[in-house]
Amino acid sequence: MPGVQMMPAAVGVLRSRRVGASTSGGGGSGASGTSLFAGDCRRRRRARRPACSVRALRQQGRSRGGGLGVVCNLAGQYEESFEDVQLQLMNYFTYKAVRTVLTQLYEMNPPSYRWFYNFVAVNKPTDGKLFLRALTKERQELAERVMITRLHLYGKWIKKCDHGMMYEKISDENLALMRERLMETVIWPTDDTNTEKIG
Repeated sequence: MPGVQMMPAAVGVLRSRRVGASTSGGGGSGASGTSLFAGDCRRRRRARRPACSVRALRQQGRSRGGGLGVVCNLAGQYEESFEDVQLQLMNYFTYKAVRTVLTQLYEMNPPSYRWFYNFVAVNKPTDGKLFLRALTKERQELAERVMITRLHLYGKWIKKCDHGMMYEKISDENLALMRERLMETVIWPTDDTNTEKIG
């Protein structure tokens, strides 16, 4: 339905209810279930949702009660791909490779280091693809060195990255931030109020 973002399981529930309504001829439990669901969708369409929210979608016909769907009206739904995250990773590893090559050139080839340092100062490696394209036109051997270095660094990161630990770190930080905000909103009794109660 337009204006309502739903997970695939919820779309299946909607389709099955529509089929039930059409076969029941407007009467019975299928029709009443469809009318209730349609009213619920109309209420959802009228309500203004925040930019990002987590919605629980009840999945009928399954042993589990329901699933959670992350819906973000600003950046879309992360159900199929994380291409923006992949691009950020590639850009970051390009940046790390540039720093590594600069360090190597500083120790082994000072003239190339000075040239590359000036090139990096003018062409920022924040967009890895554009940076390497420009570097290839100027000094192809340096561009190839940066490409090989970023691939090597990514390979090392893949071996060391613990995705379970990363998930726990994000979860712990979320809890710590919420606890911190809660402590800021709590009004603690002062010494003056305590002495007034005693007196």
